Amino acid sequence: MPQKIFIVGGTGAQGMPIVKSLVSDKKYHCRILTRDTSSPRAQELLALGNVELVSGTFANQSDLRNGFRGCDGAFVNIDGFNTGEKTETYWAIRAYELALEEGIKFFVYGNLDFGYQLGGYDAKFRCGHYDGKGRIGEWILFQNQKNQGRMRAALFTTGPYIDMVIGQRTPMTPYVDKDGVVTWAVPLGQGAVPHVCLQDCGVYVRWLFENPQEANGLNLAVAIEHVRYEELARAFEKVTGHPARFVDVDLDTYWSSNRGVAPGGDRITGYNADAKDPAAMTNRQNFTGFWNLWKHSGGNKGVVRRDYALLDKIHPGRVRSVEEWFRQEEQRGVKAGKGSLWERVQEENLGPVLKIAEDGFRGRL
Repeated sequence: MPQKIFIVGGTGAQGMPIVKSLVSDKKYHCRILTRDTSSPRAQELLALGNVELVSGTFANQSDLRNGFRGCDGAFVNIDGFNTGEKTETYWAIRAYELALEEGIKFFVYGNLDFGYQLGGYDAKFRCGHYDGKGRIGEWILFQNQKNQGRMRAALFTTGPYIDMVIGQRTPMTPYVDKDGVVTWAVPLGQGAVPHVCLQDCGVYVRWLFENPQEANGLNLAVAIEHVRYEELARAFEKVTGHPARFVDVDLDTYWSSNRGVAPGGDRITGYNADAKDPAAMTNRQNFTGFWNLWKHSGGNKGVVRRDYALLDKIHPGRVRSVEEWFRQEEQRGVKAGKGSLWERVQEENLGPVLKIAEDGFRGRL
């Protein structure tokens, strides 16, 4: 019988390739929690086979219990942009505890780097949607020391998806200037972003479930490479034949633009969070910390690091450079009818990458 995996976040940008990888050979059966079983994303997953949709939300104890019950494993990736940091913290803890209660054997937590801690608790690195996950990731690994006899656990730590460099309303949305040059104007300096290939996420998570002894207690932190944006621009030029550039800007210039996340700088990070709660962060506060993390992570020697030798061992066929990803995405985009990369970075063609953008930054908790 196929192993049954309960998945929270299955219809998200990361969840979709994970589910597809797990059910690709029918070795796994995925039970997916979703607020809308009729959504196009949910129906796309259902059509794969070996997929079960259950209506509910991660912010409901009964829904979580029902989801975990009868499953062998769980992958839990809570949408912090829905909850905000404070609420995510509570429900991530409860998800782990309820999984333990209901007999889950292997628990994988969708994690992000605890940048505030990694940066020595320096205030410039405070990024709520990262710390909200990273803090709980540390807690889960600590709990696992005592609970692994009942339920083993691992972290799956990602980062900014490489798709976001050609996406709409992301922190690194590009624009084409009046001279036809594709431009990324971001406050990165000589830093580098550990961009993640979404398609590779499925391989990594499947490896965690298939190697529970080796994976137990592991923080599997993934990336293509630490991408400097001068290299990003050169790779785009090489693949497309169109000029591209990186412009390093200061934070004030970044937040005064009308692109990417800048227009929503004064909104609270977490559309269901209480704007009057002292714990809430604005997007400007949140993504300022986000960019400081990468500005101080150049060449895998700074705040946020990756073990690329381990990633090569786990997934020998992984995407290893931004140029490689651009080449693959150029082919995928043309085949899917989205057009070439050059066509897709035109302002009128920029599409959403994250489900939150498709949902219009709204939805029930």
